[in-house]
Amino acid sequence: MAEPEIADNPNESRYELRLAGELAAQAQYRIEGDCLCFTHTEVEPRHEGAGLASKLARHALDDVRSRGLKASPQCSFFAGYIERHPQYQELVAD
Repeated sequence: MAEPEIADNPNESRYELRLAGELAAQAQYRIEGDCLCFTHTEVEPRHEGAGLASKLARHALDDVRSRGLKASPQCSFFAGYIERHPQYQELVAD
């Protein structure tokens, strides 16, 4: 598998994971003040089961941290990811 490229696409309000230039996974968000509210995570069907959503979540949450923002895991995937990775719990907005 090609090395994934992950980046924030603020024009589309989503983090994108691309493989060989093709969109393979995305995490949609909306901004509320200093908080990124993660609303939906999606992996293209042919890429399911490869751990791409976890790579995407890790990148997005590390980016939230580096920008001094908070995260609101409104999507069940992000909520579960944060629950399994306590190093991100301090990012969760009250």
